Amino acid sequence: MVRLVLIILLLISNYLWGASKLVEKKWEKGETFLNFLEDHKMPLKLYYNMDVTNKELTSEIITGSRYQILQDSNGTIEQVLIPVGEELQIHIGKNDKGYFVDMIPIVYETEHKILETSIKLSPYQDIVKLTNNYLLANEFIQSYKKSINFKRDLRKGDKLVIAYTKKIRLGRQFGNPSIEAAMIETRGVKHYIYKYKDRYYNEKGKEIEGFFLSQPCRYTRISDRFTYKRWHPILHKYRAHLGIDFAAPIGTPVHAAGNGRVIFAGRKGGYGNCIIINHIDGYKTLYAHLRKFARGIRRGKYVKKGKTIGYVGSTGLSTGPHLHFGLYKNNHAINPANTIKIAKSVLKGKKKKRVSVLYKKV
Repeated sequence: MVRLVLIILLLISNYLWGASKLVEKKWEKGETFLNFLEDHKMPLKLYYNMDVTNKELTSEIITGSRYQILQDSNGTIEQVLIPVGEELQIHIGKNDKGYFVDMIPIVYETEHKILETSIKLSPYQDIVKLTNNYLLANEFIQSYKKSINFKRDLRKGDKLVIAYTKKIRLGRQFGNPSIEAAMIETRGVKHYIYKYKDRYYNEKGKEIEGFFLSQPCRYTRISDRFTYKRWHPILHKYRAHLGIDFAAPIGTPVHAAGNGRVIFAGRKGGYGNCIIINHIDGYKTLYAHLRKFARGIRRGKYVKKGKTIGYVGSTGLSTGPHLHFGLYKNNHAINPANTIKIAKSVLKGKKKKRVSVLYKKV
């Protein structure tokens, strides 16, 4: 962590004192980390010398993500920071031996906010007008859409309250806001929701119906679990795994975890043969390292939950046959284990008490 702070201080001090120029860019559609190195005339061994996990992780750089390049007065690159997900970033640095690359945590501040207002136009429009935060407005609407008909039930003057957090990185909002608790009033009746492990519950601890997934394949074991960032005590480096790996024999059928439309079916960097499906409410699922695709699976194809879309393989950067399964909400990787379910759950005991604490805040 000390080293990370020194990197950030170096970036800021060099920029402020005019010794270097800080350039911010957006990651282009179809751009890869290898392409980035080629375009900036940097040694390709920075990619090829990465371990398998980090090579695969470079496929997680999201189109449109803002990244920073620090250049000296001659335009030579000194430092690069490229976010991967919302917890780790690729750091390219330079020392007397040349360029090096590693993964470091993203440094950000967390702001806790409470928004309280009366409905004037619509919940979505009012939230955007007051916060200029489209992601917050979208998350609020999606959280309540299963239980409230906004066109039928809402009246002008009804109240809403949102307790949420947002991340600030390099002076601007970063990633997705998180609604911790909220209340909306309809015709004098107050409706509460509270977040617990990426799921929403009402004040009685009953889960609010939403988008939930089925298991994507039959597997022998889970070979790697989801983690945003993890310090490896032996390698002394940060690792991340933005999905769940299901170990299974080659040829095991892979099923769509939910209804949706295929938006990608092809080769995707370290993920090898890969399928991405777009679902409702901003969700996407990713199925990687496939041996092959099922007949008829192509971009634009609508599939139903449970349909066979491909078969387990070991393509791309894979150490053995398995399915890498990723889940995303508004392009933010989240833990599939919290969304795969069989039946609606009810919070009890200590978990319900934790929700009750949030209940009192709004």
